[in-house]
Amino acid sequence: MCGRYSFSPEIQQIIQRFKIDEITFEYTPRYNLAPGQMIPAIIANEGRNRLGLLKWGLIPYWAKDEKIGYKTINAKAETVHEKPAFRHAFRKKRCIIPADGFYEWKKSESGKQPMRITLKSGEPFGMAGLFDSWTSSDGTKIHTCTIITTRPNELVSEIHDRMPVILRPEDETIWLDREKQDVELLQSLLVPYPAEQMRAYPVSPMVGNVKNDTELLTWLYA
Repeated sequence: MCGRYSFSPEIQQIIQRFKIDEITFEYTPRYNLAPGQMIPAIIANEGRNRLGLLKWGLIPYWAKDEKIGYKTINAKAETVHEKPAFRHAFRKKRCIIPADGFYEWKKSESGKQPMRITLKSGEPFGMAGLFDSWTSSDGTKIHTCTIITTRPNELVSEIHDRMPVILRPEDETIWLDREKQDVELLQSLLVPYPAEQMRAYPVSPMVGNVKNDTELLTWLYA
């Protein structure tokens, strides 16, 4: 499961790293993004990458009510192409959720210790996501998303049994291209990121409260 992450680079770094052509909201760094919140997501339209906001917790277009979104914050890479909630979006509505770190809780004899997992380079990365649009009975349109998870690499396996799919930069264009609908090709991108390129370190228990959203949450906690 991926249920908490951060996204806090400088705006120019974001534009350059993800080849962003348009930003549809006023960007501010976030250190404790959580399900149910509006989170930054990249969608490609006619070759242009747009960074906008989507509600975390995918509501399929056919859903009767929005409560399903509480159960769809993540989609398993192994079954995403066949699950009713995700299979349509998997073929036609893929997005990237940009991040610079994610949090998981490591069990120990003294309790659970939150860990922050990042790239060793400190660079932002793109998590594979899906999006959809749902219209309520009163005509309100809600745009939502989910983050795809996969089996953990050697580093994350010591902390948790799942990890978000981090796309290789060279695969991001393929993932965003709506013309690409070959299941085998798309599934081949949904693999664990190399452990040797990542690091993990303990952070403050304050990250457990979604109301806390400060840079202090990303610091090493001794």
